[in-house]
Amino acid sequence: MREVDEAVRQDEAAEFARRYGKLVIALVILALAAFGAWLWWKDHREGNLDQGSEQFVEALDQLEAGNVAKASAQLAPIAQSGTPAASAGAKMLEAGILEQKGDKAGAAKGFFAVADDDKAPQAYRNLATIRGVSINFDTMGPQDVIARLKPMAAPGNPWFGSAGELVALAYLKQGRKDLAGPLFASIAKDKDVPQSLQSRARHMAGVLGYDAVTDVDQVLAESRVPAGSAGAPAQ
Repeated sequence: MREVDEAVRQDEAAEFARRYGKLVIALVILALAAFGAWLWWKDHREGNLDQGSEQFVEALDQLEAGNVAKASAQLAPIAQSGTPAASAGAKMLEAGILEQKGDKAGAAKGFFAVADDDKAPQAYRNLATIRGVSINFDTMGPQDVIARLKPMAAPGNPWFGSAGELVALAYLKQGRKDLAGPLFASIAKDKDVPQSLQSRARHMAGVLGYDAVTDVDQVLAESRVPAGSAGAPAQ
């Protein structure tokens, strides 16, 4: 019986090999080829990323050394065909170069191109929006400024201070002191906002009739007035 069973199994194996052997071999070859292609793509992609990173760092070094022309030449291919993050960073540097050259219109156009790019990382888009608006503020309509920055001009947002200040100034352009004052006061009271921005916002809030003082000693220190002389008569 064992010999019969073994003979049957051999016949079945032979029949399977005859009917499906070529197909199995073809599938194995395809699987190995696909795996090899994936390994090549992975190495190729990592190589391109490394190369792009090196080019980006070299461009930054050239900018720091004042070689603007060389930096621009190295940034151009990254901006055109780099990864979304690298491309956005390169385009923002290109816009910054235009701003340094005095081409505010070109710089604003470059920043807004990044801001409106759905493929760019959100942090890049937010920063580009603020930079574009700050450069182009005098020529933009106040409602356009508000439309672009209002989503970021909320307490708790990482960009609240910078975006909020520009939105508040846009409100002033519209004559809406009732909206600008509270926004300035909110910026002044936000501990996460840089001190210089807090000071400006506190001053603007005070001018508009809104109290934004939370720490008298800090305000006196910023004004370089000794805390003990706050109520002393002028000499």
